[in-house]
Amino acid sequence: MAQIVYVVAVFVYLGFLHSEVNGIYMDKLAEKKLCADDECVYALSLAKAEDDYNAPDCRFINIKKGDLVFVYSKLIKQEDGGEFWAGSVYSDQYRDQMGHVGYFPSSLVTELHVYQDLTQELPTTDIDFYCD
Repeated sequence: MAQIVYVVAVFVYLGFLHSEVNGIYMDKLAEKKLCADDECVYALSLAKAEDDYNAPDCRFINIKKGDLVFVYSKLIKQEDGGEFWAGSVYSDQYRDQMGHVGYFPSSLVTELHVYQDLTQELPTTDIDFYCD
């Protein structure tokens, strides 16, 4: 009986491991970011998309012209790359993605309303660029 319990426990444990290793860590887009709080959970601003954007990989989000986007963090520009912000689309077209946070080019949007003028600079972590 104890042997059966052990085998079942091993299978359950391996099942949890299997579900945790589906994602991958992608290259970092920046070393630092600006956020409203330590966890980057409060929106910095509300922006409106000026053009369509198709996400090149799972770190990014799809945006259609006219969509409203809640901005949660702003990556600090690197010398060799563009500037990206992280946000979530608020749109009927992407109802299934609402709440999904991803990156997009900051040049794609116009900020309509700034919620947080004071920001704090934080280091990015590997989990900021994790793809599930």
